[in-house]
Amino acid sequence: MLGFASGLPLALTGQAMQAWLTVDGVDLATIGFFGLVGVPYTFKFLWAPLMDRFEPPWLGRRRGWLALTQLALAVLLWWMASLSPTATPGLFAAAAVAIAFLSASQDVVVDAYRTDLLPEAERGLGASVHVFAYRLAMILSGGIALIWAGQWASWPRVYETMALIMAACAVVSLLALPRVSAALKPLDSDPRRELLGFAAMLAGVAAGYWIARQALILIGLDPNDANRWIQLLFVMAEIALALPLAGWAARRAGFETLNRSLSSYFAQQGAAAFLALIILYKLGDAFAGSLTTPFLIKGMGFSQEEVGIANKVIGIWLTILGAFIGGLIMTRLALYRSLLLFGVLQLVSNFGFYLLARLGKGAWGAVMVPAFDWGFVALDAPAALDLLLLTVIAGENITGGMGTVAFVALLMGLCNQRFTATHYALLSAFAAVGRIYVSPLSGVLSQSIGWPAFFLFSIVVAVPGVVMVWWLRDALARLGRPQTDGAVDD
Repeated sequence: MLGFASGLPLALTGQAMQAWLTVDGVDLATIGFFGLVGVPYTFKFLWAPLMDRFEPPWLGRRRGWLALTQLALAVLLWWMASLSPTATPGLFAAAAVAIAFLSASQDVVVDAYRTDLLPEAERGLGASVHVFAYRLAMILSGGIALIWAGQWASWPRVYETMALIMAACAVVSLLALPRVSAALKPLDSDPRRELLGFAAMLAGVAAGYWIARQALILIGLDPNDANRWIQLLFVMAEIALALPLAGWAARRAGFETLNRSLSSYFAQQGAAAFLALIILYKLGDAFAGSLTTPFLIKGMGFSQEEVGIANKVIGIWLTILGAFIGGLIMTRLALYRSLLLFGVLQLVSNFGFYLLARLGKGAWGAVMVPAFDWGFVALDAPAALDLLLLTVIAGENITGGMGTVAFVALLMGLCNQRFTATHYALLSAFAAVGRIYVSPLSGVLSQSIGWPAFFLFSIVVAVPGVVMVWWLRDALARLGRPQTDGAVDD
């Protein structure tokens, strides 16, 4: 259930939202900039310490935060359904950012809860089960949602349905999930100082944003310039300065839980190198996938239903298959060998999108998908699906699922259970850097150089991650040392 609840909101501020924007006629570069609504995923480690330190009354340390974030997500999804991306783009973007913030917060708790409960020997299998449930949710919010949108001719109705499902997840979290062991209590610290430290950190973010913006204006650049590269420069400069200033402010203000948990992580041998690996390993995959939905709908001329069935429903089932294959392989191979093998396979799979962009729709003919009625979604008549599209989707999703399992096992292995939420949030935030920050670059770049060159570039971008795995092979081989079990059911 946790994997399902975690996966449901992601597509609603990602691929599903991109489809909504594409159908409403928003241009490709703007869709790329909308990818920045996912920025909270890369900053979630900054507020993760508060979720480690504070416990909602009566509900439990992990379970309480899960129920609260899921209920808030349901409310915001319902609100987003009432907005128009063309008539009220500012409010629409604000709703998407708020949903991403709550989704990232939910991920903090889900990742910590899973890491607390599972001993080291079970984490590979646990990661596989999590990815399975996560991808099931993405079939719903990223695949079936597109089919519904085409059949209902209404994206707002789709988002209202997702809001109701998220509300149901909140009820299940509250009633069915066990508490973590009493041995895993948060650190003792001054709550007032923790909150002041968090406020100082937010002030650092605001200061970084303002300083970067004013510096670029002083040298003659305009944030409202029609040139998309100038707009991209402003966004990246603001983010690049906001993060270090936030860290400096947190240290100065004595944000103890954040400072101690980050110090604990960086005390590990090779900590900085592992962060670099985390950023680079899925970067090529993120680059190729950042604009997949606009590419297929707008660039290749596929319908929403075709994209929903091929890229999401069939594709995500193949990702689940890849996750199970990856989990089985990891029981035979060491973490290093698994990461290396899966990284190479992910790199090769990006070449399929280049072929699709070069050869075009219908190059390999089509296969028929029979009509179906699953109760909650139906296809009234048999439909022809592009064979090349299905082949590309199969390769990308199977290898992506394999890589994700090894990647999640890597993140779990780097966590200290005393600071599980913050450590995992830090690591998964760096993992999201590629997915979030390549999106605006992808939109501008694809418009500038065209789809074939764009996908070739994504292959080149994937190479450093594979090289980094090889370079860290000895450190990766040492990661599998057992840790003390500290999480059991009440």
